[in-house]
Amino acid sequence: MAISNFFYPLNSTLRPLLHSTFLNSSFTQLNLTKKSIYPTRKPRRTHINAQSNGSGSADASDRLISAVCYFYPFFDGIQYGKYVITQFTPMQALIQPLVPAIRVFKSFPFNGFLVFLTLYFVVVRNRNFTRYVRFNTMQAIVLDVLLIFPDLLERSFNPRGGWGLDLLMILDSTVFLFLLVSLVYGSSSCLLGQVPRLPIVAEAADRQVL
Repeated sequence: MAISNFFYPLNSTLRPLLHSTFLNSSFTQLNLTKKSIYPTRKPRRTHINAQSNGSGSADASDRLISAVCYFYPFFDGIQYGKYVITQFTPMQALIQPLVPAIRVFKSFPFNGFLVFLTLYFVVVRNRNFTRYVRFNTMQAIVLDVLLIFPDLLERSFNPRGGWGLDLLMILDSTVFLFLLVSLVYGSSSCLLGQVPRLPIVAEAADRQVL
């Protein structure tokens, strides 16, 4: 199978990430007869629940939109799988059905950036979409933003052989496998109406979805 044509370096784009904080408050009121202390308010962590109109689970459309969003970082970072895919035949069989979609995504250099703008401003910042959809979309965006770090390492550290090439192969393969696991876990959880929380990116996504 000729899959290696899809793996070429991409220019990563910087994504703005905002940060917000929680405040704790407490106060003490003294009385002549007794001393009462009001408990300190603890910051409440926002939980994203799958909701629909009284059913307790996400609507089918919300599930589908959320599941599809996780293909974005996987397609954008598919080049990191050039070593794994070319060496393992089962991996080639797994990726083969996605080749037409990957070809379309890679057909224009700015497709990744255009998809980012669309997802961020049309979905994440649009309150017409449920919080469930916006949270999962933001997780996919943050995951894609993190690809800038292995991209910078690969550009600054470009060995031709020896142990340096071995380290590069390990780095690329690790990034690809993480993207693949995130795709499978995120999409399958969304299709089941559950809320996937990816390591590293879930907290950042929580802060962005107001």
